Amino acid sequence: MRVVDRGYNASTMKATRNLRRPRVLIVGCGDVGMRCVRQLQGRARLFALTSHAERRDELRAAGVTPIVGDLDVRASLSRIARLAPTVLHLAPPQKSGDADTRTRSLIATLTASRIRHARHVAAGRLRRAQHGIRARKTSGIVPDGGNPSLRAGHDGDKRLRVVYASTTGVYGDCNGAWLDETRPVAPANERAKRRVSAERQLRRAAARRVLTASIARIPGIYASNRLPLARLEKRTPALIDEDDVYTNHIHADDLAAILLRMATHGRPSRVLHASDDTTLKMGEYFDRVADAFGVERAPRISRDEAEQQLGEMMLSFMRESRRLINTRLKRELQMQLRYPHVDDFLRTATARPETLSGAGKP
Repeated sequence: MRVVDRGYNASTMKATRNLRRPRVLIVGCGDVGMRCVRQLQGRARLFALTSHAERRDELRAAGVTPIVGDLDVRASLSRIARLAPTVLHLAPPQKSGDADTRTRSLIATLTASRIRHARHVAAGRLRRAQHGIRARKTSGIVPDGGNPSLRAGHDGDKRLRVVYASTTGVYGDCNGAWLDETRPVAPANERAKRRVSAERQLRRAAARRVLTASIARIPGIYASNRLPLARLEKRTPALIDEDDVYTNHIHADDLAAILLRMATHGRPSRVLHASDDTTLKMGEYFDRVADAFGVERAPRISRDEAEQQLGEMMLSFMRESRRLINTRLKRELQMQLRYPHVDDFLRTATARPETLSGAGKP
């Protein structure tokens, strides 16, 4: 009688299924990255680059294999080279300078071994082709075609795919105008300039055919743990209506879904607005949140008063006004947002969040 070790077979089958799942590397696995993890559970083998060794247990508990490395130290990134064919680049640039050196290091690490591999494959094809030509000449057979087309760096459908989380801050101030993704960038501060730098680096890498890149320009991210309640409690003022600016929004869960959809359906080198349908001025948004949670609305002040009372970070958001068109999101990705409007979320937010944070953009 043949004895079958069912336990062994089950564990082997599970391991085989895991190996067959697509690999995804998340670079910058913060709040949005962890939401991507939850949406990908059971569908992919997940890896995350983290510069904080103390996060390893948290990531493992979420089903993610942690890779400790620092984008500011390129030598620490060797373990992520050729690790996964899909990369979600969610890490912010460094805090100073106009060029994003972190994205530069990431691209160099991810593509160096691929370029070497592509050149090796191309050289092998050339040797085989030359050997075939010599063999046919010896046998009296003349090849039909000319020299084979060999392009070093071209890896067909196996090229690395990167989805980059950029920002709508690359447009600068647009005086409240409606704009789509064809609007020229005009970054007004160093943060936005670094994002433009990252986008251009990825486009240049895509032009060299060492990767494909899809770019999401993201407005203010909100969720139950990313609402301006702490700001409201501190009575931080907002601008009066005539001086106020239009802001744009996306719920963090919807953003995670958009990024994952771009990884499978995003067009190469395509920019897309990861924004919902909300059209509110900043003060109106604060008022909606205050009313939903039963707290006092923010006091209003003029722009001149704001320049005297508020910090530079908040002022930088108050100096930029624009309204985003998200047609590409709907037509190309066929996205159906869970929260098409901020009000759709606020109607469900019946309990006060445990974490009060104004860390996200307003």
